[in-house]
Formats: sequence, structure tokens, C-alpha cells
Amino acid sequence: MSPAPPSTSVAAGELLTMPDAFTYRAQGRSLRGGLVVGGIWLALAGLWLGLQANPWIMGFVALFTLPACWDLIRNPACGLTLNADQISWFSGRHHGQVALAQIDQVRLDTRLDMSVRTTLVLHSGAKIRLPFEATPPHRQFEDALNAKGLKTRRTHFQLMQ
Repeated sequence: MSPAPPSTSVAAGELLTMPDAFTYRAQGRSLRGGLVVGGIWLALAGLWLGLQANPWIMGFVALFTLPACWDLIRNPACGLTLNADQISWFSGRHHGQVALAQIDQVRLDTRLDMSVRTTLVLHSGAKIRLPFEATPPHRQFEDALNAKGLKTRRTHFQLMQ
């Protein structure tokens, strides 16, 4: 029996590090997401019952929580694998892969909301944006990219690309 690969728990998913591959997996269902949706619904119920707010307005506001509720119910899986010759990812019905030899650089853009978006810039000039939910924590991901010999470029708080 072979030993299990070492892993560390990450807030949004599970990061598996093996000698030849960097793998990240996550689920759409999270305690944090459930608590936020539950808190919003409790606040709406409190406004409706305590302050006798208009049910149409409360229903309209509750509509904005439906995508999060749908993710809690469906629990979609997502992830990314970086191995010796390619990077592959999946998120819901979307998936893709690119050979490392085709990648000129990997841009890690920090947005105003402090999220980090990842873009693969190919030698051909094409840009492929990786799904946000499929990308691992940016510091570990950048270290793994550099270990594979890929150039990374960090940009912070750009409004225009």
C-alpha cells in the first residue's frame, strides 16, 4: 500500500502537493456561504415580522440569494492540476487544459475586492482567464508555477487591462 500524498486544508478547498503535480480541489458548498445566506434570510424575516416591511420588497431582495442557494444545493466541484507538461482545470461544466510549453506568462491580478484572478498569456498572444473558483490560494499557486519554470507577473489594483 502506498502512502497518501501530503495535504493541507485550505479555507476554500483542499490543496494536494505531490512530487510531480500540484492539485487543488474545492466544492461549491461551504459553511461560510450557508451562514451568509441564512443570515440574510433571518434579517429579511426579522424586517418582515418585526418592522412589517413590504413582503414584495423582501421577496425581491431574497431573489438575489437564489444563486448562492442553488450552489449550496448543487455543490459543484472545481479544481486545477499543474503537472510537468500541462495545466488543466474544471469548474462545473467548464474545463480546459493548456500545455506549459504554450504559456508565455501567468498573470496574477489583484482586484479592488482583494480577490486574485489568474490569466494565462500564451505565446500566440491569446489570453485564457482561469475560473476564479477553480484557482488555488495565490501564494501557493505562484510558488508552484515558479517551480515549473513559468514566468509569473503580479499586478495590483488595475482598473483597465
